[in-house]
Amino acid sequence: MVIRAKSFTGRLAFAIAASAIGSAFQHGYNTGVLNNPEQVMKEWIKDVMTNRTNEIPEPEQLTVTWSVIVAIFCFGGMIGGMLTGTIADRFGRKGGLLLNNIFVLIAVVLECAAKPARSYEMIAAGRFFIGINSGLNAGLTPMYLAEISPVNLRGAVGTVYQLVITISIFIAQVLGLEYILGGDRWPTLLAMTIVPAIFQVVTLPMCPETPKFLLLSRGKEVEAQRALTWLRGSVAVSDEMNEMRAEFEAVKLVPKATMKELFTNSALRIPLIIALTMMIAQQLSGINAIMYFSTQIFTDAHLKPDDAQYATLGMGGLNVFMTLVSLILVEKAGRKTLLLVGFAGMTIDVFVLIFTMIYSKESQFARYMCIVLILIYIILFASGPGSIPWFLVGELFNQSARPMATSLAVMTNWAANFAVGLGFPLIRDAIGPYVFVIFVVCLALSTVFIYKKVPETKNKTIEEIAAMFRQQSYQ
Repeated sequence: MVIRAKSFTGRLAFAIAASAIGSAFQHGYNTGVLNNPEQVMKEWIKDVMTNRTNEIPEPEQLTVTWSVIVAIFCFGGMIGGMLTGTIADRFGRKGGLLLNNIFVLIAVVLECAAKPARSYEMIAAGRFFIGINSGLNAGLTPMYLAEISPVNLRGAVGTVYQLVITISIFIAQVLGLEYILGGDRWPTLLAMTIVPAIFQVVTLPMCPETPKFLLLSRGKEVEAQRALTWLRGSVAVSDEMNEMRAEFEAVKLVPKATMKELFTNSALRIPLIIALTMMIAQQLSGINAIMYFSTQIFTDAHLKPDDAQYATLGMGGLNVFMTLVSLILVEKAGRKTLLLVGFAGMTIDVFVLIFTMIYSKESQFARYMCIVLILIYIILFASGPGSIPWFLVGELFNQSARPMATSLAVMTNWAANFAVGLGFPLIRDAIGPYVFVIFVVCLALSTVFIYKKVPETKNKTIEEIAAMFRQQSYQ
């Protein structure tokens, strides 16, 4: 990928790191952190329940309690997603990200105090607050990244959010190994989520608010030009300023988009349907079922416990590598191509995985094919479906509609994530590997939708994309 000096600067890289590392890390780390210590924590919860009631809890009760602890993170994410538009408008993208770290502090205090207090409810409460933080991050960070990026790097910079998620999932899996911070040291493992919050509180105040927010939402042209000059490392920003002024004039003619308008105005409804469908498709692809419960899935495929943990680690490492590759591919192949290849490939892959899991009890070949197929699945997911839906929302809407649309999209993503996190273990216990049939159907439908409805946004300005939807709405 050729990066022009005037487009990519050290200061832009610093702003990307300050915003993404401190936010996407929470999202990814807390998605993967409960994977390795699951059995140890379940035993501790069982012990707490037994001491309270003098009765050993039923396995079903333990499964439901654990599912709630896992899934309440997503419920918090839904609430954070709902708040995104309000926070982004009131405090700005940068201000919202900084204030959001308060939730990290509350979560860490609760999760660290849970073991001495012998209260698994405190773990659930901590997961809820870190979920609110992650839900806000999932809306604010892609918005911040989209608004500080030059057009030719918007896709690559947008992919950084997903890249940091994959890196932090991998870190959570490594730290969760028994001989590092796994086993009885799980409170320390959960508390590590404070480190990126400290990093962000130290670094992000050095970066400017986004030029687009300053000009289009606050009307502060001088401050917007100063921010853009800082990000580009040059005073030669007149072309970008002119583009923003043109968007500013267009926004002034159109009143601020309300929730009702997003659904009633066809020029906004079409991109909203695309954004929401892609968020649902991403979650119903089964990715978080595999991320939350990968060690258990490998154990179900009759791998030894140690082999299952190392297979999970290999999966995390591959996820990071392929997301790095997609950083380059997204500006070369385009968004639609990567989405189509990813979803179509995952449909076939998960369909075959069902059969290998069914025969894994009798066949060693089937057991190892389960690992291979899950690794292929990760390659396909990380190459596009993992990152594109997050920044696609920012590309499909202009400044007046972007915060509200982002709120809806992020809330929808977390709602689907919540449903998968809560429902997957219960359905898996009931019907075994056939649970993946649900994901195959969703993947196939998503592939058809992408082919027919999702436009290519590579190298198009926000105004060009908006004009395309206006034209479609007249037809």
